[in-house]
Amino acid sequence: MTRPLCAVYAASSAGLAQRYVAAAHELGCLLARKGWGIINGAGADGLMAASAAGCLEEGGEVVGVIPRFMIERGWQHQGLTRIVETQTMHERKQLLAARSKAAIALPGGIGTFEELLEIITWRQLGLYAHPVVLLSTDGYYAPLLAMLRAAIDGGFMRPQHADLWQVAQTPAEAVRLICETPDWDTSVGKFATY
Repeated sequence: MTRPLCAVYAASSAGLAQRYVAAAHELGCLLARKGWGIINGAGADGLMAASAAGCLEEGGEVVGVIPRFMIERGWQHQGLTRIVETQTMHERKQLLAARSKAAIALPGGIGTFEELLEIITWRQLGLYAHPVVLLSTDGYYAPLLAMLRAAIDGGFMRPQHADLWQVAQTPAEAVRLICETPDWDTSVGKFATY
């Protein structure tokens, strides 16, 4: 039986604070212990690599999806279960969504924000049904969550769309949420009436 894959969006920067690295590693371990694999952007550093290391150490599968230009620059992780090469960033993100049964966003920079907000948008539009969880290690995502709340309060998003994502403070909570959160009813899209 093939393990379900969780898309893990995360920083690929080196030199991050140990609390973020430890949480990412723990997440990878816990996913593997619960029978999940990881699909990620195949980065060799940062939280992307730490979560992959934890998963692999526990016997899990890690599939990396990476555009050719990044491989040419030597940015890919060399120890993953499998590497899938794409031509573009758009193709990479589409494959991460298409092959995953859940998504967890760890702390990261603009690339992580972009992936996270895109998958939330796809969920809102009925294009991605699976759970989306923000792992807000040390309150990392509090400012983004405040901005999303401001968008709802200002009428830019419907109140029901706050259910498009879940928030976890710990890796264990993030794994529990992807296991327990039902898929989104894709008929409740952006323009649906309530």
